[in-house]
Amino acid sequence: MHMSNLKTITIIILAVLNAITFLLFGFDKWMARSRGWRIPEAVLWFCAAIGGSVGALFGMQFFRHKTKKLSFQLVLGLIILLQCLFIWFVFFYTAEALQNI
Repeated sequence: MHMSNLKTITIIILAVLNAITFLLFGFDKWMARSRGWRIPEAVLWFCAAIGGSVGALFGMQFFRHKTKKLSFQLVLGLIILLQCLFIWFVFFYTAEALQNI
């Protein structure tokens, strides 16, 4: 597979994951107001962890959902921190490996 195709596919997958995560926050807020079935926090965290963290942050702010629950925010913050460390690690070691070629 050509590298530009891989980048395009990655961007599309991340866009879809973030859109789904954003919509899940909206749906959960709607269900909270109507006292219906709720989406478990673990599902929201999982969606953020697999690439939907930007959608989670935007969903929290746009729908004003989970913004007062500190325990939820701490776990989401940890997920985002780990993602940042992973991205840094990949770029740092990829750049270093490319220099050694």
